[in-house]
Amino acid sequence: MFAKIYEIDYKTILAVCDKEHIGKTFEEGNIFFEAKERFYKDKEITQKELEELLDSADSINMFGNKCVKVAQKKGLINETQVILINGIKHVQIYKI
Repeated sequence: MFAKIYEIDYKTILAVCDKEHIGKTFEEGNIFFEAKERFYKDKEITQKELEELLDSADSINMFGNKCVKVAQKKGLINETQVILINGIKHVQIYKI
């Protein structure tokens, strides 16, 4: 998995993508999604590192079945909040 952290107006935005999807484009129906390197790719992380990053982020953008599964296990989201694009999970999480 790759992760990139953005600090904007005292808020932390976390972008995470499974490694195998970086740089690829996905289409399904009227959905067009590009897993851009410049948005997601900064540091390669482990599942344990992702668990820690999820706790500290104010908002999270995730693309990939592996990384989304980690958020589901932590109870941050459930299956009804997940969008599937070509069978790959995508979710955005906003902590209020």
